Parts: sequence; C-alpha cells; structure tokens
Amino acid sequence: QVHLAESGGGSVPSGGSLRLSCALVGYTNSDYCMGWVRQAPGPKREAVALITADGITTYIDSVKGRFTISQDVDKNTLYLQMNSLKPEDTGLYYCLATKYGATCRRGLDDFGYRGQGTQVTVSS
Repeated sequence: QVHLAESGGGSVPSGGSLRLSCALVGYTNSDYCMGWVRQAPGPKREAVALITADGITTYIDSVKGRFTISQDVDKNTLYLQMNSLKPEDTGLYYCLATKYGATCRRGLDDFGYRGQGTQVTVSS
C-alpha cells in the first residue's frame, strides 16, 4: 500500500524560505514522474515542479530560479526547496507520483498517487 506524506509547510514573510518533504511510503516504482502541485485558494491547481527517475526536472515559469525539486532515492523522499517566497506562492502543496508509466505529460488527476498536502502561507 502506497502512502505519500508531506511535511515542512508553514507561514513565512515574503522573501523567506521553506523546504517541503514528501515521504513516499511503500512506493517501489523504478521509472516514474513525481512532483509538487500547488492549490491556491479557489479551484486553480498547477504542477509547480516535476522530476523523473532520470532526474529531469521541469518548473513553471513563475518559480524558475526560486524553487528546486530533488529526490533522495535511498530515503524514498521528494523535496521542494522554496526560496524568495512571494505572497502568490501561498497555497496547499501536495506531492504526487505516477502509479503507471513514467511520463509527466498527463493530467494532475492521472498520476495515481497523491498526498494530503501541507499549507504554505507567505505574508507580504
């Protein structure tokens, strides 16, 4: 049984930093796409950062140069280092991972596994 658990969220002032972690318990796929999704207040969701098993990363333009996604394969943990945070980065951040296949090119509801999320609040 696979379980994704995020941690590391919190409230920070604009310009601050946070490091999110996602423990992928029971996840054994060797070929995959994983990532972080931000759910801002309202229905909007966006995958802010993705990473493949080969270490290929992609970011949305608004976080490039500020956020870094990484993985520790031995610990089965995914990270998101967020620097120079802005109020518009506020939202619920959750991690996701592919259940089948390794392509990142799919809808956010098509990955198969996701965590419950951790709240990030950036004040101006």
